[in-house]
Amino acid sequence: MQNLDATLGYGQFILSGALATVELTIFSCALALLMAFLAGLALLSRYFRVRGLARIYVEFFRGTSIFVQLFAAYFVLPLAGISLSPVQAGVLAIGLNGGAYGAEVVRAGIQAIGRDQTEATIALNLTRWQAMRWVILPQAVVVMLPSFGNLAIEIMKSTAVASLVTVSELTFQAQMVRSQTGGTAMPFLLILVTYLVIASVLMTLVRWLERRFSRGIAAVGA
Repeated sequence: MQNLDATLGYGQFILSGALATVELTIFSCALALLMAFLAGLALLSRYFRVRGLARIYVEFFRGTSIFVQLFAAYFVLPLAGISLSPVQAGVLAIGLNGGAYGAEVVRAGIQAIGRDQTEATIALNLTRWQAMRWVILPQAVVVMLPSFGNLAIEIMKSTAVASLVTVSELTFQAQMVRSQTGGTAMPFLLILVTYLVIASVLMTLVRWLERRFSRGIAAVGA
């Protein structure tokens, strides 16, 4: 009975960490998605300076460690008068990092759409924005979704770095259980299963979105 009570207690720690991980994942994915589209579209801009700024952002966050980015957000930004909570710093670092990778997904997805589609929008006298909004992006999103699904899972796994600034997510809670009990196998087996469950939910959502967008494109094409 004592072992059962202890296991339930550990489970509460892990559940608390899972909720924090889900929260970090949702907000980080939202920021990453926003930055991915902003930077991805900027990479295709006709203006050199806009493309240059987007390229600097992408290469900086892809070329530096997410650990350094997290520590900069939490320890360096306060020196500039910007103080963030551990969760805010985690979301900022993970979201900006994921957005840099997502920007290349957006760029490649848009460029994968055939040139005939662009020519058709010119024939219809659509503006550049109208063509992107109504013709190019709806088709490109279908191409992007599998890569965005993989990126969402990578972001979810990257939330573990937030434990370094004391965010009580899954890895942090598992370390707490290990330090209190001396056991290693049980807490880390629990978070292994929990990460797998969260990843499975994310991929199920992405596959549903793929089917939904694909049906929408097919209906328009018909």
